[in-house]
Amino acid sequence: MGAEAMERLRAKRVILFGVGGVGSWAAECLIRTGLTHLTIVDDDTVQPSNLNRQLPATRETIGRPKVEALKERLLAIQPEAEIIAIQERYTAESAVDFDLSSFHYIIDAIDSVADKTDLINRASCVRKAKVFSSMGAALRFDPTQVTVGELMAIQGDALAKAVRARMKRIGRHPNKKIRCVYSTEQAQPCETRGSLMQVTAVFGCTLASLVIKDIINS
Repeated sequence: MGAEAMERLRAKRVILFGVGGVGSWAAECLIRTGLTHLTIVDDDTVQPSNLNRQLPATRETIGRPKVEALKERLLAIQPEAEIIAIQERYTAESAVDFDLSSFHYIIDAIDSVADKTDLINRASCVRKAKVFSSMGAALRFDPTQVTVGELMAIQGDALAKAVRARMKRIGRHPNKKIRCVYSTEQAQPCETRGSLMQVTAVFGCTLASLVIKDIINS
């Protein structure tokens, strides 16, 4: 990518909300590619059900905060990186705890429709920051159908539809277009809302690629 692009990667500040099946892979991709300033936010702990798809989930980390386990792994990859781990859930009420204006990129990998909607709307008001969001990775099998689109134009994704419906209901929409990672694959019928690593990891790496490409092309 060249020395100048790598220097830009090292200078940018990224905040990532949600380090589960999608967000954890986005975090590792960013650090392995050269980013050195990353804040990760998640209130959850590692559970046995996470072992099939989430990067920080191992038998040894069960019960530990996901952000702490992930921070250890990222620092093992790049000890000089500044990794800030915040064990907190982003909500409309906790939004005041996060100074979004101090970041160049804001990544949304949140599952909750209400929290995701609030973050997208707030983040879109940060003039200097680019915002990228993950839509629904659950109940998909085919990673080749993962793609990128603008939030208001995505079709066939239940999470995107729910976010747009909530925005309409509360009368608040993003101030700028939001590029999202989503799948064109129709969600598969299933008794539980399961996810597979072959899809969630591609979602996460695609999110990271949007940040990386924007930085090196700037």
